[in-house]
Amino acid sequence: MRPSAGASRLAKAAPVFAALGDETRIALVARLCGGGPQSIARLTTGSAVTRQAITKHLDVLAGAGLVHDLWRGRERIWQLDTGRLAEAVRCLDQISKGWDEALARLKKFVEE
Repeated sequence: MRPSAGASRLAKAAPVFAALGDETRIALVARLCGGGPQSIARLTTGSAVTRQAITKHLDVLAGAGLVHDLWRGRERIWQLDTGRLAEAVRCLDQISKGWDEALARLKKFVEE
């Protein structure tokens, strides 16, 4: 039996949700959303997390397709890839729609 297109989309989004399942990584994504491309030095400013730890978290986010890096001189700049976040939103919308439909069926059953 072949998985549905929706199930396939959800499976492809799993690494995104896994990567976002960490408080530090969520904070990094938020900083990149609000501040645009940033260096490790800027991303660690005001944080108790080391540059090495931030780099490891960014590597996890990159593995999930959420960020990518580029070099400007000797500085490594990290940038958000919004396409993967948009995919995650579509998956959450799909799940939400499924719940709405299930609740509507339950309501109809209870009211009959």
